[in-house]
Amino acid sequence: MAHHISGLGISPTSMDPRSHITDLYVFQKPGDASRTILVLNINPTSPITDDAVDHESVYEFGVDTDADAVIDIAFRIRFSPVREHAQTASLQLATGREAAADLDAGDTILLDAPVTFGSEPRITAAGGFRLFAGLRSDPFFADPVGANNKFQWTGEDFFADKNVFGIVLEVPNSALGPNPQVGVWARVLVPHDGRMVQGDRAGRPGIDANFNQDDDDKRVWNQQTPSHDRERFLDKFAHVFEDAGHPEDRAKVLAEGLLPDLLTYDCASSEGFPNGRNLTDDVINMGIAQLSNGAVPHDGLRPHADLRTGFPFLGNPH
Repeated sequence: MAHHISGLGISPTSMDPRSHITDLYVFQKPGDASRTILVLNINPTSPITDDAVDHESVYEFGVDTDADAVIDIAFRIRFSPVREHAQTASLQLATGREAAADLDAGDTILLDAPVTFGSEPRITAAGGFRLFAGLRSDPFFADPVGANNKFQWTGEDFFADKNVFGIVLEVPNSALGPNPQVGVWARVLVPHDGRMVQGDRAGRPGIDANFNQDDDDKRVWNQQTPSHDRERFLDKFAHVFEDAGHPEDRAKVLAEGLLPDLLTYDCASSEGFPNGRNLTDDVINMGIAQLSNGAVPHDGLRPHADLRTGFPFLGNPH
């Protein structure tokens, strides 16, 4: 399945679902090839309330511009506390490796953007950027019950009536750096022992949930950066492919293709996963087909029909 609850509650820095990532999406804006949409969905238990996001955490899109799995450009979103049923968000942009590594560096692009708690999205724009943050319908579709029962599909989409807290950012492609091909990942930084530490991360869909076999691996995985992925996890990932029936040499190649864990994205293409990830991409069946070498039939599910055709693209909350 996706990242929805993988790693949630396994360490002191992963206890709050409001700081837990469900999915990351990156895609070319429909109808405008000069712009990119970044979507970070959090909180797999999002209620219809005004307390769905953590004002003490920092939510970040990281962009790797030179293929070394280190952040060169960071888009950071912070939230105010809820006051009188209202909340705001700010967007900070840090460019350059040193600035991207410093949570206090960078320029404030948007300030006091209103958070959406109802159906009609409240959107803030400035300097070529647009930001939405608020409760939305979860776009992810999957049959986890069937998957956990040896892929005996039920035909039921578990996520069809679920909500998430969505952070949607529209940026000009130029804001992603000088190269059209980049790597994108997301992380949430949470307060712990007087400092901000990485509590959760996400790149390609389903990686942590399907390839990290125990809680120790999940703890390490979610607290490290992609640049260290191959050191500890390459052989472990290869073993997962071997256990699924792939020959050793093929398993190694497949594992290498997943690490480091970033969404690779060419902003000149609207193709979809594995070029970024569209909201409608059938990533679960793609992943199962790769892991099983095509032995598992399609689950029969389709993308959600409540997606918006325009920004912020995510559907109204249920």
